[in-house]
Amino acid sequence: MDTEYETPLFFHVMEYAGNADTDVIDMVSGNPDWEPPAALRDGLHEYADSNPDQFQYPPSEGVLELREEIAERRGVATEQVVITNGAGEANYLAMARALERDRGSEIVLTEPVYPYYPGKTTMLGGTTNFVETAADGQLEPDDVRAAASDETAAIVVNSPNNPTGAVYSRETIRELVAIAEEHDAILVSDEVYDHFDLTGRFASALEFDSDHRIVTNAFSKSLAITGFRVGYAIFPPDLVENAKSRHMLVNVAGSRPSQYAVLHALRETGPNYYEQNRDRLRERVETFTDALDAAGAEYTTPQGAFYVMARFDGYPGTLENVERLIDETGVAGMPGEAFGDSRREWLRFALVSPRVEEAAERLARYFE
Repeated sequence: MDTEYETPLFFHVMEYAGNADTDVIDMVSGNPDWEPPAALRDGLHEYADSNPDQFQYPPSEGVLELREEIAERRGVATEQVVITNGAGEANYLAMARALERDRGSEIVLTEPVYPYYPGKTTMLGGTTNFVETAADGQLEPDDVRAAASDETAAIVVNSPNNPTGAVYSRETIRELVAIAEEHDAILVSDEVYDHFDLTGRFASALEFDSDHRIVTNAFSKSLAITGFRVGYAIFPPDLVENAKSRHMLVNVAGSRPSQYAVLHALRETGPNYYEQNRDRLRERVETFTDALDAAGAEYTTPQGAFYVMARFDGYPGTLENVERLIDETGVAGMPGEAFGDSRREWLRFALVSPRVEEAAERLARYFE
């Protein structure tokens, strides 16, 4: 049976913006516009002088020293860590392992949803079941419990959240782990924005000892290196070996220079780097939401990550309206319909541009 996959709307919007005749401010993609740590560049320079044997395949599951560094930081065994091609592959491996257990074929997702999750579910032959979040993006565990069943293979959550900016409480994460255990399912906790928690209340699923949770992450956002493609997944001991095999069959191995540079950056970069980036984000949130106030828009104030969802009266979040906004204001955002039915009236803007203030002014003028 042929299966058709939808091309994510991200690519369509970025292509449309790139072909525009006017100056366009990109607020579509989550590419940080700030500098990576200095130690990352130092690591690349150091790697360039390595012996030729260091230019060959690394271990398929990742450079050992990097896996050890991650394991120590996250309080797990090195054997549980698999280095992946960004968080995207980490989530793919996690969802695949959940479905391969033959405990069901359903993936429970939140609504609004990061579009790649349902896309991966389709790719892996699973079915989707959506649980709608509150207006501020918070997830009610009782709603997840009501949706879960013996057919549930996995519950996939993302905190801090894309697109709503919600940060789930420790109690919520604890309950989600418990729900996974009750149904012999797997909680897949995507924590790629953990360094962009603006509340100080972020809770990792690793805080709860369980064989029913897989944690995924990456350095794409935290080190401002989306092009390096270094992510990781932390599996329960009984699920990790097949994940390593699937990773090897799909990728053979990851990039050794990228992993080398990331390891160097982790070892040499202090907490001030991350705090400066959070401060920058806080300022941008204030600037952008002030302009949305001026435009009379309804919006979500992110608790983490770097996205704002906004609703302008009489201007639903369709692809057609996003293209119109590009043409008439020179601001490119994402249509809310890309994230599910519950946000069809909304637009999503990524605050990873040095021109956030200018974009805000353009939107305020357009909708005033």
